[in-house]
Parts: sequence; C-alpha cells; structure tokens
Amino acid sequence: MLRKTTQRSRVAGRQGRPFSANPLLAESLPRWRSSLVQCVLLCAFLALAGRAAWLQLFTGEFLQKQGAYRYARTLELPGTRGRILDRDGVMLAASVPAVAVWAIPEDLRGAAPATLDALARLLEMDAADIAARLATGKNFVYLKRQVDPGVGRALAAMQIRGIGMTREFRRVYPQGAVTSHVVGFVGRDDKGLEGFELAHQARLLASPGYRRVIKDRLGNIVEDAGGSAEPIAGQDSVLSISNKIQYVAFKQLKEAVEKFQAKAGSAIVVDAHTGEILALANYPSYDPNQPPERKGGALRNKAITDIHEPGSVLKTFTVALAIDRGRVTPESMIDTGSGRFVINGAPISDTSAHGLISVSDVLRYSSNIGTAKLALGMQPYDMWEMFTRLGFGQPPQLGFPGAGAGRVRPYKSWRPIEQATMSYGNGIAVSLLQLARAYTIFTNEGRVIPLTLEKHPERPAGAQVIAPATARAMLRMLENVVVNGTARPGAVPGYRVGGKTGTAYKAENGKYSFPRKYIASFVGIVPMSAPRFIVAVMIDEPSGRFHYGGQVAAPAFVGIAAQTLQAANVAPDAGIEDVIRRDAGTPETIED
Repeated sequence: MLRKTTQRSRVAGRQGRPFSANPLLAESLPRWRSSLVQCVLLCAFLALAGRAAWLQLFTGEFLQKQGAYRYARTLELPGTRGRILDRDGVMLAASVPAVAVWAIPEDLRGAAPATLDALARLLEMDAADIAARLATGKNFVYLKRQVDPGVGRALAAMQIRGIGMTREFRRVYPQGAVTSHVVGFVGRDDKGLEGFELAHQARLLASPGYRRVIKDRLGNIVEDAGGSAEPIAGQDSVLSISNKIQYVAFKQLKEAVEKFQAKAGSAIVVDAHTGEILALANYPSYDPNQPPERKGGALRNKAITDIHEPGSVLKTFTVALAIDRGRVTPESMIDTGSGRFVINGAPISDTSAHGLISVSDVLRYSSNIGTAKLALGMQPYDMWEMFTRLGFGQPPQLGFPGAGAGRVRPYKSWRPIEQATMSYGNGIAVSLLQLARAYTIFTNEGRVIPLTLEKHPERPAGAQVIAPATARAMLRMLENVVVNGTARPGAVPGYRVGGKTGTAYKAENGKYSFPRKYIASFVGIVPMSAPRFIVAVMIDEPSGRFHYGGQVAAPAFVGIAAQTLQAANVAPDAGIEDVIRRDAGTPETIED
C-alpha cells in the first residue's frame, strides 16, 4: 500500500502538480483544533506578559526588598566606648577588640560530632550547651560573645561551614575590685549598668558606623552594595579619683573589716578645697571583669547609697552652730553633772561623769549631755536649717545612680528629747558621702562645697553656713580632740590632725537592733596647719571586743591619711612641741 502511494506521488510530481498537493500532506485533523492551540498559546503569552508587567510596575519595590532581605546586609561597625581615666591618666576602664561567634543551625546539621567537640574546646564551652543552642529552631544564634581575637583567628582557620564572626569590643577594668564601685561596668550591649559607666553613659557611648554589603548563603561577603559610615568613638572621661589613694583606701578598709569581723565598710578621701573625691572605697567589693561576681549586695556603693545614724561625729555641727549663733564660746562652761541627764522622763547619759566642763571639752570628751544642753538652748529651726544647708535629707548632686538622701524630720514635729538626741547623731540618718561633704565647712572658711567625681581643680564657690571665725575655732577644737580627747587613736605620726569619732546603734526596720549592732565612724582633717584632705571612714557591724569609732574606724583613718599625705608629698607639720603635747595629754578610755 505504501509502495503504491509512493508511486502515485512520484507520478504526480512528474505530471507537474505542486508538492503541496501531495497526498501525504493531506489534512487528517479538523481545523478547529489548530485554532484552539493557537488561542491557548496566545493566552499563555498574554498571561506571562501581564505577570511580568505586574511584577515590574507594581511589585518591583517589594521584590527588591525581598532580594535585599536574602542577600543584602547592613553591617554595624561598632565604635570604641570612651575610656575612663584617673586624675593622673591611669586607665580605669577601656574597650579592647573582641569577636562575637554566631552560627546558622541549618548549615551545621550535617557537621561531624568531632567538629562540634573541637568548636566547644576552642570556645571553652560544653558541647551539649552548643547543641542546645543549635536546637532552638532559630535561623541565627550567638554561641559566645566577646571572644578573644586570637580565638577568633583559630576558629576562622577551622573553616566550619555555618560558623561566622562579627567584630565587637570587650570592656576591661585593670584595677578590678579596687575601683569597681566608682567605675561600675557595662553589659554585653555596651550600655552602662552601674557606677560611672551608667551615670555618664551618653558621654562614653560610641556612635556605630555601618557598611552595606551583599552576602551569599554561607554568609560570605561577595561585594559592597554601596553606602558606609565610619563609627565615632565615645568621649574619654577623667575622674577625680587618684588610683594610688584609691588603692590605699581600699586596702586599709579591707584590713579593718576583716580584723574586726565587720559586715562591711566604706571610706572616702576628699580634697578639702576643691571637693574632688580622691578615693571612694567599699568592702566587700566585686571584680567587674568577672560577670558571676556582678550581683547581689556586693554591687551596692554603700558610701553613697546607704544611710545610717552617724552618732557623735555629728556633735561637731551642734557645737559649731551654738558658737556661730553667739550662744557660747569655746571657753563657756557647761554643767554635765554626774553623767546622767533626764529630759521629760527620758534619760541621756555620758560614759563617765565630767562635771563642769568647757564647750571645747564637750567635744573633747564627746559629752552627750553637754551637746544636748547646747542644742536645747537653740531653736529647733536653727538646727534644722543648718542640717539642711549642709545637705542632710537631700540627694547629693553628684550625678551618681542611687545616691541616698538621708533623713531629717521637719523641725516643727521635734520634741525636746528628739532635738537633744539629734544633736549627737541619733534620730537623723546620713550617708558617708554627705558626712564628708559637711566637714568641708571647716576647711573652707565656713562654706560647704559640692563634691565631685570628675577632675575639677578649681575651688568652687560653695554656700556660707557658718562664719569664718567659727570655722577656725572648730579646727582648733577638732585638733584638741585628737591630741587630748577621744580621738587620740586617730593621730598620724608627723602630722597635726583634727577629727571626731562616732559610735551609733544600728537601726533596722525602724527600730534599734537587739542584740546591739553598731556603726563605728571617724572623720578627720589633715594636716591641720594647712588642711588638704578630709578622710571619712565607716565600719558597719564590727563584732568581737571592739566596736567604738576610736577603736575600729580610727586605725583605718590613720593608715589612709598617712599614705595619702605621703602620696601627695605633703611635708610633716607636727613640731616637737606638738608631739610632746600629744604624749603628755591625759589618757582617755576610748569609748566613742
């Protein structure tokens, strides 16, 4: 059959018929089917063209964002946080380069166990901890932050798929626990959490830069996408703290707390004329370089945040007020009787009977009765006004987090017994910082000056609280307390010293603790010939045989004051007559 058809085709060709008339090309399908196919193809083309137009004209921006989301990245370029320096340029806090190690869990699913073990050893982590982080279901996880750059280089050499690193900085504190309560520390996000790091966050914080790049699915940068900005480093801050004096204060305080088995202690050294805080120490302390230590009560800057009844160190201001108001002179006589004085049925007592003594001896013997009689000879408003002008009952303007305001009740509610007890430091609460500041009235011609933690060598104006003559008289009386009175343990060899001891019952939950707990304190001025430093020491809950300020706080004051004078190259000012006068003084039982 095929042969016949072929033959007919050949015959038709020889007869001159067109090739299209060949029987083999005859239509065997209906024409509507070809038309249908053409219509389908045309519709498909129009649909694709419409979709392309829709994607280009109406969803182009969305698609570009999706592409950028998958491949374009804006890398944050961290800036260096400002350094914190002491007054002599010693580094107290600085930022050093580090890396953050991260992982893409999906790319690590096929990693060999040996690879994960090697990764764990290098990062000093537990392999199970790494596995747990990778199993969280997230597309991106940090394995470890603030890793040493050397470890980062070793990790990069391992070329583990799915492991990447980002540059960052790690904060270090070279002085450790010695300056921790002043400097504070930052979190992993480089934000201050305590101390100066928190108080001056805005100044220290760096402004990060950025760089736009294109990354492949493995996280490798393949090209720059254009656009970048360099980071701006934070500003350095210079503190008023002297690292040498700070170390001395911390060391002496630590020894005192441990020797007398106390709960805690604080010490402050202040420049007597500029108000610069040269040392501010607390013990126990913590190492800001060790995150596990940065918790609990160790973080409390007790010298600033905690308030307590100061005890007899406050008698100085009652005596000064009485003299300044013209009620008495240092030579005026006060009858303290047999050592017991009753006010509306409430007794006040001294440690021993002193009889008729001068106002100067009221301070020298630390007589509660003599101080109370001076207070009751004045109006409550006068005492309240002085306490207020000294800064008691008000938050100190130090720009430091958590500073305690203290407590001074309104004078209109004072009963006579309350006015009497407040005159010698009971029923009123202050911080050690407030106490140190109040003593600046004696070294600045009667003016109280603000304290600062920033280097500021100029003498501030201050506010006049007592007359210059009163301040000078008080300096002589304070020196007499150390030479012949209850503060004899506060004498510093080779130097003239003025100071006052204090011992107070510790109040807890609004009432005095039982069995008795004590706060022992000492505030001193050196050298008396030309005052340079005010040193305040507080020991919280000393235990054992000794708990008086002269026994517990005064020795720490001596160690701090002596080494501070040496560090500042202050020449000894005690002449031979001063040494003889001190040695010839009447021995006193140290009970205040």
